[in-house]
Amino acid sequence: MWFWYFMMATVLLIPGAMIGFGAAFMRRSPKKINSIYGYRTAMSMKNKETWDFAHRYSGRFWFRTGWIVLVISVLAVVPLQGKDTDTIGLVGGLICVLQCIPMLWVVYATERALKSHFDKDGKRRK
Repeated sequence: MWFWYFMMATVLLIPGAMIGFGAAFMRRSPKKINSIYGYRTAMSMKNKETWDFAHRYSGRFWFRTGWIVLVISVLAVVPLQGKDTDTIGLVGGLICVLQCIPMLWVVYATERALKSHFDKDGKRRK
């Protein structure tokens, strides 16, 4: 039974991080463009406007998607209660791998949004 609780907590880590960072990035981006913290790609770091746009967009994406992933993940793990450790571990591990898809998809979605709103030099399209 303890392993089920451990796997439930593990499965909540990725969507929890998505929701937390998503909420933070929606509210405000890191004050200075930096290479340590935040949504960092060549396009997002062109100027302050692209930096702020990328954080608002990726934050909203992660926040919304994080809640969806969280609900689906919990619904997938709850029926495993009482199952053997191998089954819980296999399904929990698979869930964690699948959670990485929307977590990483934010890069594609945000870069596409940046390219549709800004030119290659970071100037807003009219």
